[in-house]
Amino acid sequence: MDPIEINAGTWYLRALRADERIDDRPALADLGETDPDYVTRCTAQWAAESGYSWAVCEPTTGELLAVVTIDPSSATLSTRARPGHDEAAAVAATSVRRFAAAALNLTV
Repeated sequence: MDPIEINAGTWYLRALRADERIDDRPALADLGETDPDYVTRCTAQWAAESGYSWAVCEPTTGELLAVVTIDPSSATLSTRARPGHDEAAAVAATSVRRFAAAALNLTV
C-alpha cells in the first residue's frame, strides 16, 4: 500500500520524508528517534502493509509536530509529539483511528 495522506482539520498527516524537499529527521530527533534509516523503514512498512506511520504537520509549512503509528499485528496506535504539540498528536490519532477502521478494517 502507498502511504495515505489524511486531512485532520487543523493538521495535515503525510508520510514521513527524508528527501531533497523535506527532511523530517531533525524533528524526529526531537522525539528521540535518531536512527538514520527510520524514515526508510517506515516507507518499507507501508509497502509491506506491516506498519503505518504519519507525520502530523503544520499545514502551511509542512513542519513535523508529531508522529502517529499503527502496528497492525497488535492493533495498537501510538503517538509521539514534540514539546507543546500534544493536541496535534491527539487530534491526528482520532483521524488515524477512523482511517484504520474504514480502510484497514482494524480497530486500534
